[in-house]
Amino acid sequence: MTPKAAIRAEADRLFAAFQAAGAVPVDADILLPAETLLDLYGEDIRAKAYVTTDPVLGEMMLRPDFTVPVVQAHMAHGADPARYCYSGEVFRAQDHLGAQARESLQVGFEIFDRQAPERADAEVFALFGALLAGLNLRAVTGDIGILMAAVRGISASDKRKAALLRHIWRPQRFRALLDRFSGRAPMPAARAALLARLAGGAPADLIAAAGPLIGLREADEIAARAATLLEDAKAAPISALEAAMLYDLLQLQAPAPAALTHLRGIAVHLPAILPAVDRFAARLEALQSHGVAVVTLAFEASHGRTAMEYYDGFVFSFLHGEEVVASGGRYDALTAVLGQGRSIPAVGGIIRPHLVAALRGAA
Repeated sequence: MTPKAAIRAEADRLFAAFQAAGAVPVDADILLPAETLLDLYGEDIRAKAYVTTDPVLGEMMLRPDFTVPVVQAHMAHGADPARYCYSGEVFRAQDHLGAQARESLQVGFEIFDRQAPERADAEVFALFGALLAGLNLRAVTGDIGILMAAVRGISASDKRKAALLRHIWRPQRFRALLDRFSGRAPMPAARAALLARLAGGAPADLIAAAGPLIGLREADEIAARAATLLEDAKAAPISALEAAMLYDLLQLQAPAPAALTHLRGIAVHLPAILPAVDRFAARLEALQSHGVAVVTLAFEASHGRTAMEYYDGFVFSFLHGEEVVASGGRYDALTAVLGQGRSIPAVGGIIRPHLVAALRGAA
């Protein structure tokens, strides 16, 4: 069997297994409107996507994954509850020549069900684990929802919390903001100098003195940004205790039961995370009922923060070394964004059959 035939056979096996689990096969266009995808995936994906311009339809993108078009189709005319599966090519540009595929098959499984989200999380994870059994993969789980709840619960301005939430998927930028908002990092000299200038004169006068406007921003936009910077400079820092709890949460890595105990300790000081922690506990019970060995299941609070920006709850990966063979998670908010006033809890994941085929061939 040729390598491509082996990959196709593996994709067909996975696709059939998802159908046997009750999923309805769906398809999605290969060429998709770029504006919607960039809004939902984040502008960072532009560097990894193949983008072109259609003279009639505008900016278009080769399909980077299936989740957004599947959610769009479900929210337009899907049943409630529903299960879907898909198999097809996805496209990701690479910044160097190497083994990473620019075009590859992706097989996926999604559950839309409002009755028992934690049980759906467990079902998806357990199904993927069973399909990948024997490949000696390392399973890692996380929960973006706990970190989001922690940020929403701190005593900071709404603008500062919004900035932190916006950069959850950019760990270095998030950490830099947290360091600044908590007072751990000194203000950069350039920013301090800018604030001093803004405080010393009216923004309109400073804009006029700077000369002709360059770029797309109008004078009123620049003035509004200046006012925001001055307002932020006056904001009190995040309390030392809350900052310590956030730093602790970011670094949390432990077997799932130990992580749960630790999170309950954090919740004493950050009670806003308690509902998300309770969902984590319910998920562990559901995973155990599916036969998952939760005692040794790895949990990392920061796991999934470099994945797609639509995840807002449970996340997971099955890894071979540093290579992601399968991954997925919960994306409830995405259904609300695309549902035009309607929403439904949803979770799913994908498996990369070319990596599975390679591992089976090497076994």
